[in-house]
Amino acid sequence: MAERLLLKKVTRKLIPFMFVLYIIAYLDRVNVAFAALQMKDALGFTDKVYGLGTAIFFLGYFLFEVPSNLILERVGARRWIARIMLTWGIMAVGMLFTRNATTFYIMRFLLGIAEAGFFPGMILYLTYWYTAKERASMIASFMIAIPFANIIGSPISGMILSLKIFGLAGWQSLFLIEGLPAIVLAFVVLGYLPNGPQSAKWLNREEADFLQSRIDAERERKEEKSHGSLLSAISHPVVWQLCFIYFTLNVGSYGITMWLPQIIKKFGNVSNTQTGFLTALPYIAGALGLYFNGKHSDKTQERRLHVAFGALVGGTGLLMSAYIPTPAGQLCSIALALAGFYAMLAPFWTLPSTFLVSAAAAGGIAFINSVGNLGGFVGPYLLGVLPKPNGDFRIPLTVLSVFLFVGFILTYTLRRDTIEGGTAEH
Repeated sequence: MAERLLLKKVTRKLIPFMFVLYIIAYLDRVNVAFAALQMKDALGFTDKVYGLGTAIFFLGYFLFEVPSNLILERVGARRWIARIMLTWGIMAVGMLFTRNATTFYIMRFLLGIAEAGFFPGMILYLTYWYTAKERASMIASFMIAIPFANIIGSPISGMILSLKIFGLAGWQSLFLIEGLPAIVLAFVVLGYLPNGPQSAKWLNREEADFLQSRIDAERERKEEKSHGSLLSAISHPVVWQLCFIYFTLNVGSYGITMWLPQIIKKFGNVSNTQTGFLTALPYIAGALGLYFNGKHSDKTQERRLHVAFGALVGGTGLLMSAYIPTPAGQLCSIALALAGFYAMLAPFWTLPSTFLVSAAAAGGIAFINSVGNLGGFVGPYLLGVLPKPNGDFRIPLTVLSVFLFVGFILTYTLRRDTIEGGTAEH
């Protein structure tokens, strides 16, 4: 009982704050999807230019992800997360200076570099506080910020497009208004976020020692059978399989996220504000999928099939959305797809820490995230270059669904002796 109350105290102090941080991070990553409703016409961007510009973010992200997480492990979460937020906030605001395709590509690439390390840093940070058996629920509580960023941000983004702050165009006002919170919160992180239990001012010595002892004991149990160096982690076949699974997820999820406002705009006579509210609806299904699948995964202590189930549902939803002719049917199918995408996330991110510890966990988690996030390059780019006769997204959506079905097969064939080895004792 005392342990449960202490963990609830930790959760109250950390998860809501991390939730807000990730909402801001994700919103600044994907708000270009709404800016495109005006920016493409204003700057003369084709679908190919827009698709490449949104995708190129993930190249900068890929290059700097692992180094960023290794630095976080060395210097501490508080300072490094604050640094990431400050630089990405500056770059997010800087997007308003986009003038042509070249500056669009450069600013998106720099935004990716600036944000690199934030998400895997948060996943690594949770391993400082929670053991493997609790982690899926905590990851779900934190990552539910992704659909919530769209539930909250989509209507707001749609409405901001009608504003002209300081004489800026609506799409420029969007980047300004949604980029500034990251800069402000960077300084809040410096004052609020502890590096771990031993530096948390809201814990007494006994509480801090107890929490730290739980984590240390789990690490010691894993040491003999785990992969403790970065080199051994990134050469492990299961790590690469996890990379490919996450790649397929991101092809689908970012392909939809970066184009959903434009898909909905094709429904008919829909204003930007209405597009914002309609875009938010599928993400409610995504939030429910993420939360309940994560909770059930922790309850059963099963991870692999929970991830595979999400991939199967996501692929099915995408395929249905490609062939159902009515706007309402398409929107419901996309909602099903998003429920599947987000259902994968919490159980998926418990898997690396079942067989990786210390530097291997820091680098391995970042490596999986960085390689997997190349799917965020492929998905939006495919929607930009694949044929869309008369604005019909049938071919691109069908192609995206294939990636999710491949993800299902890759997940189902994961080596259970490796991924279950870290949780069997629990």
